[in-house]
Amino acid sequence: MISLPRLYAILDASCFSNSEDLLRAAEELLAAGVTLLQYRNKTGDARAMLTQALELIRRSRAGAPAPHYPRLIMNDRADLCLAAEFDGVHVGQGDLSPESARKIIGGERWLGVSTHNPRQVAEADGTSADYIAIGPVFPTASKLNPDPVIGLAGVQLARHLTRKPLVAIGGITSENCCAAIEAGADSVAVISDLIRDPGKSAEEFLRILE
Repeated sequence: MISLPRLYAILDASCFSNSEDLLRAAEELLAAGVTLLQYRNKTGDARAMLTQALELIRRSRAGAPAPHYPRLIMNDRADLCLAAEFDGVHVGQGDLSPESARKIIGGERWLGVSTHNPRQVAEADGTSADYIAIGPVFPTASKLNPDPVIGLAGVQLARHLTRKPLVAIGGITSENCCAAIEAGADSVAVISDLIRDPGKSAEEFLRILE
């Protein structure tokens, strides 16, 4: 079973006006100590996504010895995960099935699955997914049409339904992240709260989550 860091940073391309801003944010997050980073791009074409992903790989590897490379996860696109040599892929309920994604990425790369209710958690538990994300835990502005908020009780229920590592996502802030961990999450995924000042924000999360 894999071990997740407490902080799971997500870089959403829609939050940045250009590629350089996104890449600079990634560098600041990694310099602050982030070791697990997901690249999410819901609107870009495959060529642009691959270009960004390859540059993320290059910058994340610069100056770091191989055993200490941060893990980079591709959102949705198992094919681009392979093409960019990312460390894993994360799929949602409307994407490739976990087993289809697993066939593409193989057994060594990490596979994560998004879930939003107890039934989906139970189904994901029966797949080859390495970890399960559950949410939205709190109200979130990161999605146009978010699923219903599950609250901390939803995290607690998910914890009872699976022994796989659990990631709490949705509206996670520095004020509520510890509550999500106490409810049973192994890790918290953060998007919006890392945008304004990525390096300092990541340092604050890492300090709080120690």
